[in-house]
Amino acid sequence: MRRRMATLVAPVAALGLILSACGGGSGSGGNSGLQDAGSQGVKTADINPQPVENLKDGGDLKWPVDQLPDNWNYNEVDGTVADGAYMDGAMIPYVFTQNADASVALNKNYLTSAEVVSTDPQVIEYKINPKAKWSNGRQFSWEDFAAQAKVLSGKDPAYQVSGTTGYEDIAKVEKGTDDLDVKVTFGKKFAEWKSLFNPLYPKELNADADTFNKAWATKPLITAGPFKVKSIDSTAKQVVLERDLSWWGDKPKLDTVTFKVVDRAAQPDAFANGQIDFYNTNSDINTYKRGQADPNGVIRQSNNPDYTHLTFNGASSSILADKDLRLAIIRGIDTVSISKAILGQMQKDTTPLGNHLYLKGDKNYQDNSGPYKFDVNAAKAALDKLGWKQSGDFRAKDGKPLKVRLVIPSGTPISQQISQILLSQLKAIGVQLDVQSVPTTEFFKNYVNVGNFDVTLFRWLSNSFPIGGSKGIYYLDPKNINQNYGHIGDDKLNQLLDTAAQELDDTARAADINAADKEIWAVGHQLPIFQAPGAFVVRKTLGNFGSPGYANTPYDFVKMGFVK
Repeated sequence: MRRRMATLVAPVAALGLILSACGGGSGSGGNSGLQDAGSQGVKTADINPQPVENLKDGGDLKWPVDQLPDNWNYNEVDGTVADGAYMDGAMIPYVFTQNADASVALNKNYLTSAEVVSTDPQVIEYKINPKAKWSNGRQFSWEDFAAQAKVLSGKDPAYQVSGTTGYEDIAKVEKGTDDLDVKVTFGKKFAEWKSLFNPLYPKELNADADTFNKAWATKPLITAGPFKVKSIDSTAKQVVLERDLSWWGDKPKLDTVTFKVVDRAAQPDAFANGQIDFYNTNSDINTYKRGQADPNGVIRQSNNPDYTHLTFNGASSSILADKDLRLAIIRGIDTVSISKAILGQMQKDTTPLGNHLYLKGDKNYQDNSGPYKFDVNAAKAALDKLGWKQSGDFRAKDGKPLKVRLVIPSGTPISQQISQILLSQLKAIGVQLDVQSVPTTEFFKNYVNVGNFDVTLFRWLSNSFPIGGSKGIYYLDPKNINQNYGHIGDDKLNQLLDTAAQELDDTARAADINAADKEIWAVGHQLPIFQAPGAFVVRKTLGNFGSPGYANTPYDFVKMGFVK
């Protein structure tokens, strides 16, 4: 899954392959017990909160994933996947953690303080917890911050970084009064500075480009968290983490966490058989009903920052390099019908998502999709004007057929369902859709990351930082793709994103962010479809775990466990 978690969208920053299953057609909805995504009826988090003394000491949490990381360095372009970030959260430092309500909190396991000590220039002073040590025995120091800031600035293209947002604005990182005192001075103001150094890696990883790009491809070499790697079995597609006895913070309740690749369609059976302890329903009515019927499971739902979208390819090699052609096709896609088909039996509100940077439930959310909403006649007229003339079932121009290649991951039923709907909708305006289903394990690395598609379909898992989490997706920098896999953008959008990033007033910044979102629509960058209901099937005996809202960057691995 690509996502917008942490500093990237994932990054989601990510930020993710999560396109999943769905069996249902459209229906009246609202009878399932699920609340509408983003509504006041949805909990901020639904995790069966328990005092830690109510939890057993020990046990193994069995966690299903879509894939193992292609790189254990989350900041490297192949490493920015959500499943990898979940694992990182147990063993790699996050200096700020996200709360369920999207607020953030200082992680005192790693820092004793982090404060703005000057506004002009903007200077942040971080004071490191003296107990914090890497697994190689070295104490944390200001040099870890300096090395990461230098690499993620994007100034050296040899480093295959997946995002530079915020780091590119740093002028210098200096030692303060001692090695545990870090002074970060910005050349340009960056309002969401708390998104930086999440995760924070040891300076050894950032020593040179070859180490950064390749050294952690098969395993993390240095960690600093409540858990550490016990085993990685690439054949069995399984990772086991165990308590790290050198951890200086509160002792975790669990002995181990086992991450195992399990196909989406197989997860309800795996749960019933005790092979996994939870699964995301992924907007799938059949999966949801299986969870409802399982006597050992309970449905937990929260405002999960997770949405499905289409990414278009504007590179010169793609037929969709023409912005006006992308916009015409967007007008031919009925996201209302798609949302009803997927969500209609699960919740009443199937209104499509109308914003790329704010999600439903956020006070700053507004629907900016107005000029680009579904209109068959407008889509046909725009295609005619562009010279794509109807020839039989489909259109052509200068003898070239209007054929668009949609790349989706195999084994994800919702991807299949949405692609079938798109086939019909686009045929209605004369566009031939060629659906290419590729292995899930190759989907990002060999297709999305390298722009090997005309349009693709996956999910972004967002975070607390609209700019820190998203700028790298929509900013067009010829020298660094970041997460702008479709190579789409313009100077106006870049400027709007820069303006929002530098605005320190919250109200003004929200207005700037919505202005940037309107331009994202105008350039035909991506098409949001729907926000996920945030429903998970969770073993009844699990405490402090379930549907976490925004509190998944990182998950609280210390407090989760099984009730006595």
